[in-house]
Amino acid sequence: MSRVALHVRVTGVVQGVFFRAWTQQQANRLEVRGWARNAPDGSVEGHLEGEETAVQQLVDLLHQGPPSAQVDKVEVEASEPEGAHRFEVRHR
Repeated sequence: MSRVALHVRVTGVVQGVFFRAWTQQQANRLEVRGWARNAPDGSVEGHLEGEETAVQQLVDLLHQGPPSAQVDKVEVEASEPEGAHRFEVRHR
C-alpha cells in the first residue's frame, strides 16, 4: 500500500455550507487523516494523508462537495506527511 500526503484548496461556494464537516465525514469513512479549514479568501484548504487510493477517492468527492456547496475548482499539490492520527476541522 502506497501512502501519500496532499494539500488541497477548494474554491466556489464552500464556506457556510458545512463543507468542512462533510469533508471530515468522508475522510473518516475512507480512513484518511489530516485537516480542513476555512481560508481568508473564501476557499477551504486541507491536508490529506493516507493510502493513495483512499486519498484520491476523497479528492474526487471534493469536486462534488456536499449538496449545499458549489465547487468551482479543486487545486491539489503533493505535500509532506504531518503524521496526523485523525481528521479534524480546524478553526484557523
